[in-house]
Amino acid sequence: MKINLFIGIATLLFAVSGCNSGTTGTKPDTPAQNQKIKISKADLQDKIKGGWAGQVIGCTYGGPTEFKWLGTMINDEVPIPWDENQLEFWYDQFPGLYDDVYMDLTFVSVFEEHGLDAPDTLHALAFANAGYPLWHANQAARYNILNGIMPPQSGHYFNNPHADDIDFQIESDFAGLMSPGMINASSEICDRIGHIMNYGDGWYGGVFVAGMYTQAFISDNMEFIVTEALKAIPHESRFYQIIADVIKWHKMYPNDWKQNWFEIQKKWSFEKGCPDGVFNAFNIDASLNAAYIVLGLLYGESDYGKTIDISTRAGQDSDCNPSNAAGILGTMLGYSNIPDYWKQGLDRVEHRDFSFTELSLIDTYELGYKHALQMIENHGGQLHQDSVEIAYQTVSPVKMEQSFENLYPEKRLSFEWPLSGKVINNSEKEIEIQFEGAGIVLSGGAVKTDSSLPDHNLKLDVFINDKLGETISLPTQSLIGKTNVYWNYRLEDGPNSVKLVATDVPKGYQVNIYSALIYSKEN
Repeated sequence: MKINLFIGIATLLFAVSGCNSGTTGTKPDTPAQNQKIKISKADLQDKIKGGWAGQVIGCTYGGPTEFKWLGTMINDEVPIPWDENQLEFWYDQFPGLYDDVYMDLTFVSVFEEHGLDAPDTLHALAFANAGYPLWHANQAARYNILNGIMPPQSGHYFNNPHADDIDFQIESDFAGLMSPGMINASSEICDRIGHIMNYGDGWYGGVFVAGMYTQAFISDNMEFIVTEALKAIPHESRFYQIIADVIKWHKMYPNDWKQNWFEIQKKWSFEKGCPDGVFNAFNIDASLNAAYIVLGLLYGESDYGKTIDISTRAGQDSDCNPSNAAGILGTMLGYSNIPDYWKQGLDRVEHRDFSFTELSLIDTYELGYKHALQMIENHGGQLHQDSVEIAYQTVSPVKMEQSFENLYPEKRLSFEWPLSGKVINNSEKEIEIQFEGAGIVLSGGAVKTDSSLPDHNLKLDVFINDKLGETISLPTQSLIGKTNVYWNYRLEDGPNSVKLVATDVPKGYQVNIYSALIYSKEN
């Protein structure tokens, strides 16, 4: 039974004004700027351990459901297995499930090697040259970096059509876990690293998730944790508005998460950015999936299983969302207070290195604790023999930025290659698409039609309204490939044409174009 974590577990003391730490039923007062919050080193370590282990537990639970329920919730009658074998099974059979964690560890490793002030360039290069496969905003950023477009431009929607996708949100946990009670320090880390792959709402997702971790160290009131972290997000942003609505609907329907889910769907489920999600049921937008994280946290009522289950059953990216939720709640509770039922089998995998790393969960617990101690000391706190004093930071909102500004998806032109001729190869040298609009995204990719050939970077000249705009490179190697063939969000609204002309597409290779997403200016 959980009895006031600050007394029974964390022994947190708001030393300056003695402000109320709160319980799950009473919202605490917000500590003052630089107010010292004392926590034992043992409890700090336990919370960091709970945050990292929680991510793995939540990701594993949601693993079987990932992107199988699109625009619908997972019915209560659908069983989601959990037993002592689940963690080991996923580690053995599908280690890529844990990209939520091993991508965090790329940045943790850079901090460990180069110090906590390591610039975004070092993080970007480590990320881009890692051996793991990537998707969406991460893959677009990797391509950009390897082709000389560095952060923050690598995450900007002009250069990344997946800028609002979930990518940084799912890999931002480390920033909060190393910044206990120091939300502005966490936001600064997110600014440095999150703009490698995201912008706007995609970046805000990481700032918000990391912010909830920072508050989970100093409060056991989940409503406080959520609402305080949301203060870091500009009010005028779409991201803020959707999370504020989820909080409002929680007050209206405090016992019915499904009614809240329906309200989210009715108002906020339209995808504007991701070319794979626009006009489709698939939605990888950071803000919508963050809403599902918050559903679990608020309606879960600090019950570990209930929290994970709700964030999973909300659908869409239903392994990443419970991973974030379980990590935040695990930080609040501490590893020692995560129920044994949810930790079953964890001892079998904690010592095993994550894919593409030389770090295990046990290593990560230690590094996370080490970096948190350094951050506490660097930001005005103090380290004692058995405890630390955290200099609490009141929230300062981050800057306002919006992806796809003044643009709205109008229609999708679909092509069935090669019958329609939307293919460029050794014989079909060019294609032209005429349209009315202010932006366009061409989806497709470079492929080898002869598998015996080596990978090759295909080259195309792009003409906008008969004027040469740029030359693009399309690798056939998927690890370094381009997410979309071409995009342009800065056209004059009206009649436009895009023509792609082969400059280096040898025999045995081709470029397939399977759709054109057209944007118009918003009224």
